[in-house]
Amino acid sequence: MRMREFRRAGHTPSLVAALLHFDVSFAIWVILGALGAYIAEDLGLSAAEKGVLVAVPLLSAAVFRVTLGVLADRFGPRRIGTISMTIALLPLLWGWLGATSMNELLGVGVLLGVAGASFAISLPLASRWYPPQYQGLAMGIAGAGNSGTFACALLAPRLAEHVGWHAVMGLALIPAAAVLVAFRLLAKEPPAPAQRLTLPAFASQLGESDTWKLCALYAVTFGGFVGLSSFLPIFFHDEYGLSKVDAASLAAIGGAAGSFVRPFGGHLADRFGGTRVLTVVYGVAAPLLLALSTVPSLVWAGVGFPVVMAFLGLGNGATFQLVGLRFRARIGVVTGLVGAAGGLGGFMLPIALGSLHDSFGSYGAGLSLVSGVVFVAFVGVAVLRVAWRRGWGATAEAPV
Repeated sequence: MRMREFRRAGHTPSLVAALLHFDVSFAIWVILGALGAYIAEDLGLSAAEKGVLVAVPLLSAAVFRVTLGVLADRFGPRRIGTISMTIALLPLLWGWLGATSMNELLGVGVLLGVAGASFAISLPLASRWYPPQYQGLAMGIAGAGNSGTFACALLAPRLAEHVGWHAVMGLALIPAAAVLVAFRLLAKEPPAPAQRLTLPAFASQLGESDTWKLCALYAVTFGGFVGLSSFLPIFFHDEYGLSKVDAASLAAIGGAAGSFVRPFGGHLADRFGGTRVLTVVYGVAAPLLLALSTVPSLVWAGVGFPVVMAFLGLGNGATFQLVGLRFRARIGVVTGLVGAAGGLGGFMLPIALGSLHDSFGSYGAGLSLVSGVVFVAFVGVAVLRVAWRRGWGATAEAPV
């Protein structure tokens, strides 16, 4: 596939706008995880409380994604994206000027979920500008905004060392406001309108079994990626005794690996089919996570987690190739639903790691549980690959 043809097929400024919106929104979304070690030290939090602190933005994003997905289909992703980014400035203001207790930080976390819900705006904006044969690459490029997690994990702790974690949230307002302006200038409402979603149509979408199957697949790939991205700074600090900055830097490597391969995952899915890519992803990630559950030496953990997150990133891109093929006309609402499932998976991971750490004294038990879930997904996608290729995939315009 020639990139010249890809550029001609869609609208590059809107694709760039989608990427920027996604990138900065994700950096805002996971900021409590990046600053978690500092916040926990200030407030004296237990491992379970750390898990809750990190998990709340992931859960609230799951709820907001469905809402924003419906609104993006009805009013357009450019308009709703502008509104959501404006709202996402509020928790940063609260964290900067207040948020001195766990309860206040939970409130901040709920509002940060609006930033995490950008998923349901950026991906439909990219998807509707490109034809079926470019769905994987277009949504992979937009979805590379996952790199915001890497940037936040790398920069936020370093800034916190000098100015404190409250001030870091204030500084985050600067790139957020800049991207808000850029998004407004670059993005253009796509020419391919979504189906107007009525309540009966929404109920019908919920009744589609493939909606829930895609939700399950993404809960594992994206939930694993964002859950680990948010919690690994705490994990490396608690389990290996690394400094807060070093722990966050090591975690950022995994975030970078998963983010930058996401477009490649979409491209591979365009060529070979999303289900085939996901089979490889789950088949590699499950045994690696089981090995990491033994809490090996720091060297092996420092290599193993980025590899796992890279494969999960490939899976993120591959899953949305399937979403774009299966539900193109309702991409906004389905993106919201599938993205919500990913957020829910991300919410459950740090909760499990923190709670099981308090019970067993190590994060190994939680990682074993995650490995088991990934193995179940491996079996599930192998079954779905056969069923979908015989069903709707037989007439799809790209490999399933």
